[in-house]
Amino acid sequence: MAWRSSGATNEELVNNLHKNGVIKNDRVRQAMLGVDRDHYAPRRPYEDCPQPIGHKATISAPHMHASACESLLGHLNPGSKVLDIGSGSGYLTHVLAELIKPHGTVIGIDHIQALTDLAKSNMCKSKEGTELLDSGTVKFITGDGRKGWPEGAPYDAIHVGAAAAEHHQVLTDQLRAPGRLFVPVEEDYAQHIYVIDKKEDGSLERKKLYGVQYVPLTDAPTV
Repeated sequence: MAWRSSGATNEELVNNLHKNGVIKNDRVRQAMLGVDRDHYAPRRPYEDCPQPIGHKATISAPHMHASACESLLGHLNPGSKVLDIGSGSGYLTHVLAELIKPHGTVIGIDHIQALTDLAKSNMCKSKEGTELLDSGTVKFITGDGRKGWPEGAPYDAIHVGAAAAEHHQVLTDQLRAPGRLFVPVEEDYAQHIYVIDKKEDGSLERKKLYGVQYVPLTDAPTV
């Protein structure tokens, strides 16, 4: 039903995602209502489809952002610490911040400086986004997301917005126990979302969810 969720406004888009069962929890609905996708998508912001944002990167479809939030929600509470790998336009980073404020932190990391700059610029299009940056609730850094960001670890939740070529142990190492990782992984010429739970005793439980198509989690392009 995700493909029927497009709307003429941000409110209509989010309400359609809720009506079609993509958004199940009202916390996710309110967070997405509080972040105008028009500030982050270069065109047709309220269509439920991915869009290129330059530098061989995309902003994922709204239903994927909603699904990620729903999957991580049990670890997204006021005061939580979150890592958003492949933060791109900054949209999901902002939505995640809505779910962990006050006193929480979301670190958005991207491997291209121009995208880090874009994310900051996009967030400054709204008063709420500017306040989240100024308060330190949201931080954007440039780095290799495949290595996570150990300086901010441990994280209650880690979201990866690009397809990994393998299960990166370094990312689960940076999870709090308990904590959860949401990551697309490429296996056997196909991509699937995995949710990886780190239990209180440090053991890992992997769940393979559904097929997806993401840009790869790779080195920054040389051109």
